[in-house]
This record gives sequence, C-alpha cells and structure tokens, in this order.
Amino acid sequence: MKKWGLILLLLFLMLSQVLVGCRSVETNEKTQEAASEPQTHPSKDTLIYGGLADAIALDPAIVDDGPSYIVTTQVFERLLSFKPGSFEVQPALAESYEVSPDGLTYTFALRKGVKFHDGTDFNADAVVFNFQRWSDPKSAYRFKGESFPMFDSVFGPPEDRFLKEVKAVDPYKVQFLFRKPLASFIQSLAIIPFGIASPTAIKEKKEKFKEEPVGTGPFVFKEWKHNDFIKVEKNPTYWNKDYPKLNQVIFRMIPDKSSLVTALQAGEIDLFEGYSVQEMGAVEADSEFQLVSKPPNNAEFIGFNTKKKPFNDPRVRIALNYAVNKKQLKETFYATRDDIHPAINPLPRGMLGYNEDIQDYDYDPQKAKALLREAGYPNGIEQELVFYTIPIGLAEDQGVKIAEVIQAEFAKIGVKVKIETPELATYLADIEAGKPDMFVMTWGGDNGDPDNFLYTVFTMSDSFMFYNNPEYKQLLQKAREATVREKRIELYKQAQVILKKDAPIIPLFESGLEVIAKRNMKGYIPLPNRYSDPFTAVYFE
Repeated sequence: MKKWGLILLLLFLMLSQVLVGCRSVETNEKTQEAASEPQTHPSKDTLIYGGLADAIALDPAIVDDGPSYIVTTQVFERLLSFKPGSFEVQPALAESYEVSPDGLTYTFALRKGVKFHDGTDFNADAVVFNFQRWSDPKSAYRFKGESFPMFDSVFGPPEDRFLKEVKAVDPYKVQFLFRKPLASFIQSLAIIPFGIASPTAIKEKKEKFKEEPVGTGPFVFKEWKHNDFIKVEKNPTYWNKDYPKLNQVIFRMIPDKSSLVTALQAGEIDLFEGYSVQEMGAVEADSEFQLVSKPPNNAEFIGFNTKKKPFNDPRVRIALNYAVNKKQLKETFYATRDDIHPAINPLPRGMLGYNEDIQDYDYDPQKAKALLREAGYPNGIEQELVFYTIPIGLAEDQGVKIAEVIQAEFAKIGVKVKIETPELATYLADIEAGKPDMFVMTWGGDNGDPDNFLYTVFTMSDSFMFYNNPEYKQLLQKAREATVREKRIELYKQAQVILKKDAPIIPLFESGLEVIAKRNMKGYIPLPNRYSDPFTAVYFE
C-alpha cells in the first residue's frame, strides 16, 4: 500500500521509480504537451530532478507511487517528520506530543503561525478535517476514483479501525483517541501520505486538487505538464525562515534511460534515483558526480495471485520458489553491488523482528517438479501463466532480461509464463484487480517499522496477492497492539515462519540504493525510504 506505498510505491527488477503498491487512482489521460522548460540548467538556485516516470497524482493521501511521492514531499508536511538519514521522528507541524498511560490518547501541540500556500491558517481544525476526510468512507471530499490506501493500512479498515476520533482541543492542540493501542502510530505519522492539505483548497478545487496541491511545505506547486515536467517554487512564507535554500525544483520526466544519463552528464539534470549497473562505472569515474548511498530498506519479490489456480495451492508456490536461482541472479546482474543481497524473508535484514533462523528454499528443480506432481501436475502446468513486469527500476534496462532468466527457469520444471510489461498505471490497476497470475513487486519501507511490510503487504483486506491466513492475521493484529518491544519481535518472527510455509511470494532481493547527483550539490542527506527526500536544505556551491 505503501507505500500499497502501498508501498509503495515504485527498485529492483522492473518497477519504475515506485515505492509501490497495488493501489492506484483514476487519472486523467492527457496528451503530452511540448516542453516549455529550457534544455540547459537555468541556475544554481534551481534543482532539476530526473525521473523515468510521471506522477500519478499530487495528493499524497490517494497514491503510493514514487514519482508522486518525490514531488508531494516538497509541497506537504506532516505532524512529525524523520530526521535526515534516519527513521527517528522529529517535530514538524506538531512541536511536541504526550501519550496517556494506557496508550489510547495522543495529544499534539501544533506549531503556531503556519499558513497553507493559499493563505489559509494551519490549525487543529485543519488536522481534524484531513483525518476525517481519510477515515470516513462516505466523506464528501473523497472524490471519484479516490481511496486512501495508507490510512487504511496504518489505522485498519473501516470495520476494524484502531483510531476512534481526532478532535481539536483548542486552536493549536489536537487529540487522537484510539479504541486499542497502535504500536506503529508515531512512526507512521511521519510518512508522506499523511501530509496535511489545505481544507479550503480541497473544498474549492475538489477533483482538481490532485493536480493542483496546496500544503504548508517549503515549496509551492506551480505547474504540471503531464509526461514532461512538474515545477515547484520556494515558499516565501515558510515557517522556517532559513529554508528552503533553492528557489525552485523542476521534476523532469525522461522515460528513455540513456537519455536520462545523457541529460545528467550534459548538466541538464542534477540527480536521479536508480540506474543500471552499467552506468555506475561511468559516473563514478567522473569527478563532477557523487554517489549518495541509502541503507537497505527494500524488499523485492514475485507475488502470486493466490486466489487463482494454480497458485491457490501452496505446493505450486513452493515449487516455483525452488525453481529460482537467486544466487546466480545476483552473480549475473549484481556482482558489483554490495548493497543487494538475495532475500529470504519479506523483511530486510536488520529490521525489528527479522527472523534469522528461517532457511530459504534452495535452488532445486527436482524438488520443484516433485511438488508439482504432488499438486496434480505430473507434466508441469499446461496453461500459459501471465507474468507482469516493468523493464525499469533498480534493474533498469536489465529488468526484462532478469524476468526472461526466471521465465527460463520456470520452463525447466514445465511451467510456461508469458511476460507482459504494461505501463505503470495499468500495471498497478491490473494487479489490484487480480488480472496477472504473478508479478514483480518492490516494497520500500515507509517508516522503519515491520508492520509496514508484514501487515500492509499481506494482511490488508485488499491485499494484492489475495493472501488469507487467519493465523497470520491474528499474529499481525496482536503485534500491532503490542506496546512491549520484545513481544512485537516474537510475534513478527512467528509471522515470518507462516509466510515461509505458505509461500505467497518468492523473495528475490533486499537492496539499498545509490543516488547519482552533481558533486556541487550540498545539503542532501537522503532518508532510508525511497522517493521521500525533502530538498529543503539542498543548495549548490
């Protein structure tokens, strides 16, 4: 969800700049307009960000894709934010908070003197308006085609909400009242989908708000030419008078990878996230560039639609786990990348609750064939299965090649798959609708909490793999409510044992990320989660 960020968006093997998830929103298809931006870098007080895909929408509450997140994190702010380079929370629109002894009431003291970009005052009523909009399925401000995937992911579906009420105590104090404790609440408040929007703008713009966003952030939205560029400009009334350092940020869409690299080398863009291994050497050797590393915080996997035959049988899913040679994929495609490792679990190593005792399914085609025979497929699976992938992302131009290697491995055990590479919006919508039999998905953690992986991806009522195990759901529910760290760890470890046994996915890789930037770009300290870096402190020497 996440980001799915839901989620989201979307890193490895085939997802275009996405913190991906299975959710998408209804968007207006527009003819690409001719570029009006200069093709050379305008000045040192402008940052030009190069991207492979356009945003889906600019209301962060209704999306979970990376191209939308990287823009909206400049325009919106949350009650809390993450300290640069970490998942440690710090004050943002809220200056402080208190928690009741029973963990059911959180009281936030809000920052005074803050205004939305349209001049509306930021206050407790604005916070209440946003949370009511997200929580009420019948809200008048939930416009056609919209849903709020991360709200449901964090606080639970309408029929089982953790959050009871959000109320204004006074103009600058707001309370969150819970039906039961929610262990990940504070971490979750700092994620992009909970950016506080101007109630006035939502009421006036309605459906157009997702293309004309209004927040309190350091940058003000100015223009969006679909599939071309998005421009934001310095907020002259930003509450922190020392920031931002830049006058504007331009997000350019350059869907051809070689052209994106050429634009970077020509000085037409300043940075981009994600590139192919082949390009790494070229930029490392150039003194004008720097590589900024992000720690591993991503899970890449092949998901199965477990409602459809043959993947409603766990023996088939386990068989395909045995059929993928992850070590060989690493050696073939990522031999020089120390930040990419074959994955065993859907959690990245080092995260709270990671179960180090779980053993992976080794590469063993004979075991795979035996399991297929046991499941009633002695000659393999006759029907051709649809395998979705996108040929851009962490693997970049190699994405389809990696999928083709996996396709060949499946063929060895008698499983035929047809690779399809739809454009991003269709990709997400089709997965949510259950159209493909299997698909590549990357989940980049939003908040540093295992709940964002193990609950959001596998336990949401609209999980894109349609995975349903009551025992697993019960464990995750207990973990969400557990306020004792050791208890949460034990519950998450048990949950991973069940996932390994049920095999709703084939874990592929866990990875970090290298961001390519101009060397004279300063003040950039990336967050562990992808496509969420505010450019507030960035400047050029």
